[in-house]
Amino acid sequence: MTYQDILFEAQDGVATITINRPQVMNAFRGQTCEELIHAFNRAGWDKSIGVIVLTGAGDRAFCTGGDQSPQSALLSAGASSRRSVMP
Repeated sequence: MTYQDILFEAQDGVATITINRPQVMNAFRGQTCEELIHAFNRAGWDKSIGVIVLTGAGDRAFCTGGDQSPQSALLSAGASSRRSVMP
């Protein structure tokens, strides 16, 4: 699997998984969750890995939770269309 939202590194018995979306303070989306599951399984089944470190890129936040921007865009679009039909 090619990762878009995370970075994966394994070295000296340590796997480091980094949520790599600093532009949104590492907020996760569906793609991020799928990649995290894959990376944790990858590291967890590797007998040479003894430690898994989860971290976030950037210096503002480890992770702010779920990325709500797609829902916000849908809500804004719905509100705009309602306003346009109301007298």
